[in-house]
Amino acid sequence: MRVVVDPDTCAVTGGCVFHAPEVFRLGDDGMLHLLREFPDESLRAAVQKAADYCPTGAISIED
Repeated sequence: MRVVVDPDTCAVTGGCVFHAPEVFRLGDDGMLHLLREFPDESLRAAVQKAADYCPTGAISIED
């Protein structure tokens, strides 16, 4: 699984960090940071939830 974030679409609401803090982080610079581009399969449900709740659809999962 590969996690992709479109920085031009991301509204930096932080919902993804809430659902998958092992994968996403809000930086001191006010930007979203992807901690794991290729997270372990055990994190799929959390990443999917983050993608589903992203208000701008900036997060996608590639298999």
